[in-house]
Amino acid sequence: MTNGSGVSRGDLNRNARLVRLRGAIPVTNAIVGIDLADRKQMVVVCDHDSRVLARKTFRCKAWAMGAALDWAADRAVKAGFAGVTVACEPTGHRWRVLGQLAADRGMPFVCVQPAASSWARRTEDLTSDKTDEKDAVLIARLTAQLRCYLPEAVDETWGRLRHLGARRTQLLDARTGYVQQVRDLLECVWPAALPAAQQPFKSITWVAALTVLMRRDSGDFARTRRLGRARFERRVRAEVVRRGRLKPCMRILNKLWEAMADQAGVTAHRAGGFERISWILDDWEAARANQIDVEQRMTQALDQLGLTGLATSIHGLSPVGAAAILAETGDLTRFTSARAIVKLAGLAPRERLSGTFAGKARLSGAGRPGLRTAAWRAVWGCLHANDVYAARYRYLTTREHNKLKPTQAQTVLAAALLRQLWAVITTGQAWDPAIAANGLAHLEEAHVA
Repeated sequence: MTNGSGVSRGDLNRNARLVRLRGAIPVTNAIVGIDLADRKQMVVVCDHDSRVLARKTFRCKAWAMGAALDWAADRAVKAGFAGVTVACEPTGHRWRVLGQLAADRGMPFVCVQPAASSWARRTEDLTSDKTDEKDAVLIARLTAQLRCYLPEAVDETWGRLRHLGARRTQLLDARTGYVQQVRDLLECVWPAALPAAQQPFKSITWVAALTVLMRRDSGDFARTRRLGRARFERRVRAEVVRRGRLKPCMRILNKLWEAMADQAGVTAHRAGGFERISWILDDWEAARANQIDVEQRMTQALDQLGLTGLATSIHGLSPVGAAAILAETGDLTRFTSARAIVKLAGLAPRERLSGTFAGKARLSGAGRPGLRTAAWRAVWGCLHANDVYAARYRYLTTREHNKLKPTQAQTVLAAALLRQLWAVITTGQAWDPAIAANGLAHLEEAHVA
């Protein structure tokens, strides 16, 4: 789609990005390509034709790279350049250190995607050679071609939110792993416990009863039965209350009590398996408590940024869900379009068009998988509380032409959620169901009519 000038919106965004990059990589600056490692840093100074002006290996840590930048700036000035632009790959944590050192010296700093370096390396001489010396020159060459990007300038609050989001992801992964371990152990030593609840690990009663059996009675079913049903029920009730509920579900409790008489499973491993389960339950509960604390800190950071009201104006999007997404994206105002967020999440369709040929579009799957996961999780709440999203989901999964599977429809809604979150934050306007359902153009036509 083009406007009156014959230039598409994508062309305008691309041109604007190139202008910003040219501002950081002026032709009057030499380019310092750096291949970062632990104790060996390869530094090359190149002109914009990728001709190497100077090369040196510095055997030091990243925080000692200030001397390398000063050396590169001196060599650039001697070669007739006004200054230098520093470039590297954003791998590990060292690139942040280098960015800080460059900022302290007033040097522009850009990053080259490792994927771009990998592709360019293969086209360089049709080999898969990878050396520090070649990579440093390759980074400088890609920078001269403006095949790089300006890293996000993160302030303290945004940086804290990013780290909190990473911590929450770790805790979620750990909790999922604990659930799988307990399930595997029970299937081995006491399979009768799992059918006692339809979704056992989401049942407070089931988890509380298992905790009582494993932790307090050490998995000794004979002792538990000798103590009697009433005493077991009191212990489970106390555990349920400790977990924030008023009373246990007696149906699940009855099934677990009956399951204690079931001898199915590898009985020789019951004592050791139950001991492991008790430890895993402790770890699971500790991870749950830590996750709650981290999520509270994330919502506080969202409040400090003043974005809670705007983000949660999207019906069904919780403060934690919004904070998890923003922890992956950073400040949304740095993106020029909503589609850029969708591309970053890997949720943009990958088109295949050539002449009269039209291939099947698939998701790119590139970008940040953490952002894709955060958007996917946030959609679940929106499907239950957001009428616009629920109607869209029903349409996508029931239409006659090109009907989507449930997971495909959820993916479409995840991309829509990211686009609308970008819109409400960049414009400062709360989410409007009418615009979300019909689009701004349709809404304006309705007002005119």
